[in-house]
Amino acid sequence: MAEDSSNPYRLPRGVVPRRYELRLEPDLEAFTFAGTVGVDVEILEPVDEIVLNAAELEINEGDLGDVALAGIDYDDEHERAVLRLGGSASPGPARLNLSFTGTLNDQLRGFYRSTFTDDDGDERVIATTQFESTNARRAFPCWDEPDLKAVFEVTLVVPEDLMAVSSGAEINSQPTGDGRREVTFAPTMEMSTYLLAFIVGPLEATEPVDVNGTPLRVVHPIGKGHLTEYALDAGAFCLSFFEDYFAIDYPGDKLDLVAIPDFAFGAMENMGCVTFREILLLLDPDSSTQQERQTAVDVIAHELAHMWFGNLVTMKWWNGIWLKEAFATFCEMLAVDAYRPDWKRWLAFGLSRAAAFDVDALAATRAIEYPVVSPADAEGMYDLLTYEKGAAVVRMLEQYLGTDEFRDGVRHYLRRHSYANTETHDLWDALAESTGEPARDVMDSWIFQGGHPVVTAAAGDDGTVTLRQSRFRYDGQTDDACWQVPVVATVGTDTGERTDRLVLEDPVALGGDSPDWVMVNAGADGFYRVAYEGELLGRLLDTGPDLDPLQRYVLVDDQWALTVADRLGVADYLAFAERLATAEDDLAVWRRLASTLGTLDHMVPNDGRSGLQTRVRDMVGPAWDRVGWETVAGENDRIGELRGVLARTLAVGGNDAEAIDRCRELMAADDVDPALAAAAIAVVAATGDEADYEEIRQRYENAPTPQLELRYLMALTTFDDPALMNRTLAATLDGTVRSQDAGFVLRGCLENRDHGPRAWAYIAEQWAEINQRLPSAIVPRMLGGVSALSTPELATEVETFLDAHPVPQGPLIVAQHLERQKINVQLRRRVQEALG
Repeated sequence: MAEDSSNPYRLPRGVVPRRYELRLEPDLEAFTFAGTVGVDVEILEPVDEIVLNAAELEINEGDLGDVALAGIDYDDEHERAVLRLGGSASPGPARLNLSFTGTLNDQLRGFYRSTFTDDDGDERVIATTQFESTNARRAFPCWDEPDLKAVFEVTLVVPEDLMAVSSGAEINSQPTGDGRREVTFAPTMEMSTYLLAFIVGPLEATEPVDVNGTPLRVVHPIGKGHLTEYALDAGAFCLSFFEDYFAIDYPGDKLDLVAIPDFAFGAMENMGCVTFREILLLLDPDSSTQQERQTAVDVIAHELAHMWFGNLVTMKWWNGIWLKEAFATFCEMLAVDAYRPDWKRWLAFGLSRAAAFDVDALAATRAIEYPVVSPADAEGMYDLLTYEKGAAVVRMLEQYLGTDEFRDGVRHYLRRHSYANTETHDLWDALAESTGEPARDVMDSWIFQGGHPVVTAAAGDDGTVTLRQSRFRYDGQTDDACWQVPVVATVGTDTGERTDRLVLEDPVALGGDSPDWVMVNAGADGFYRVAYEGELLGRLLDTGPDLDPLQRYVLVDDQWALTVADRLGVADYLAFAERLATAEDDLAVWRRLASTLGTLDHMVPNDGRSGLQTRVRDMVGPAWDRVGWETVAGENDRIGELRGVLARTLAVGGNDAEAIDRCRELMAADDVDPALAAAAIAVVAATGDEADYEEIRQRYENAPTPQLELRYLMALTTFDDPALMNRTLAATLDGTVRSQDAGFVLRGCLENRDHGPRAWAYIAEQWAEINQRLPSAIVPRMLGGVSALSTPELATEVETFLDAHPVPQGPLIVAQHLERQKINVQLRRRVQEALG
């Protein structure tokens, strides 16, 4: 194997690992750990030094069999250690032995500490891991690159009263005679370092559920067992679903789903030991909303899909991260849709896809597969383009090839590359071999090129409709980018309807009779915008068929995007939305409508706000009359969610006094439907005073479930009072709010309609402490809130500050936020002209 000599962060390949025997002794009181690692290596060429990854570790001593270490040099910039040998080592197998020490940090990466308060009011400590993408090197010296797979045998020495789990099943536990016990775990499959996990703390586990021979448990902090049943059921379903879909048995010997109180990401697909934020694993189905339950099941399904896409078959390097993350996002939709068909998961996916569209319409977008050099580059890949755009493109490919044909191709890919590493072309080759379709010809333009097209439908003088593509950007600029666009268009003529399927590159005239109407992207699976020129949109709405909810959703999303891009006037968008809202009863469509109305409310000048509020009340009114305040026995979960969306839009966006008063009553009542209860909290916060703030703050501090805790916490960001905003801002850094949540609270404060500038001033003032306290991956995402600061003065101020204070772990993400802020400055100007 040749090293990538052009990348200083890549390891040389003269020595590669085959098997690690790792022994760790964490001290949960001193926040330190000591360890030894014996690595069976293969020496491929004569060497007098071994280079591996180590960061924030002290390597004390070691040897390569009979060859002692002559010294150790640390390369902190590239997070490597150079082990100088006392002689030359010849090619062949060898054993590297090292002892080392480290710190259980509070940065939520590597081997770190998490804390919680138990039922007795005592603070308890958990030692846990987060290794993706390049943080195993903070727990033990290793070859920390995804294609250097090996087997891992873990032994943990822990206090007798604590529980220990790891990627392999526990195979032995014996006392050490000093109040501790030595716990040994079975060897893992051959896998990448970032997939290893080990956890020690005051934990409990559910009784295992047998899923086709695999024991499945939920592991959780003590006292929270009553919140595990829902996740256990969903996990069992998803594990069985994926074994059937992939036609490959789960590759581990057991599966633990582990709730961690402090966690930087949503969850992590460690082999056999998947870790989660508590809110995504522990829930009470009676008090949680359908959206909260769906989000938890989404993440469980996503992580379990990784057991195949990512763990069994792994990308060679971090530029190919989409191969696991996009597919896991796509597969979570498949599994959740099968688990709860009534949730209409593919319809709800439109909201996630809209967020990806939003980033991809910027000049600062990137290709789904993008060059990665450093760990900071890898950290910046965990974004909407990798996950949501990637999943949307995979869905488009699935629909183009056919669901069964696509699934068969995926099975072929996984079988061929099990326990190995791949690149994008390996996937295309497997799909082509299985389906006979040239997947690469269609898909390379979507994976290796940033942006997406808008397909414009235009009627000629002779009545024919021509489709053409061009790059869609919010700033109105275009270029010569071109995609292979799988288009499904439904055409209505005097003789009936027909469906045309084509791959659009150059302009194409739809054949046959002159159509009465055309619906482009009729399946709503294409990752492109649609613009109807002239009277085509009106003809579709006036004489076309009854559109299904997904088609209506796409229409709303596209019309809003055209508005942001200044291809449709603000007044024209509102007129379209008003027309659609009259008969609209679908949750996903209303969520998108409510989101756009919220943006308009954020930007409209104060003297025009009451006029917009009147229009909002008129828009919501017909749907509200059909849904009402009262829950109907046996109604679908989505109806309850719709009631909550409408109530919040009516009360906050419409400033409806009756709705506000009713929400106050609901917040004080018991036995309220969870979706309506959540809406009531949001309404009271947005319209409340100091007494309401105190009530919600106290509920946050005493919340019985993670979902309620987050619900109350985020409500604190929306109060319209500068003194209360100051209190919320201060809580992010004084220990009141967990560091995992602080970035999201700060983002929420930035998005506060009247006090976002105050939040920005606080962030700028506390910049150093924020970067010290918050997990590094959260900082770029926190800054997403600056896009709401849509005045020219603030745009200049924010850009100047961030130019002087760069964010190395997410420079492209920050550039996207700044560009979107400038787009919003222009949108705000047009909103004020239209509605002021």
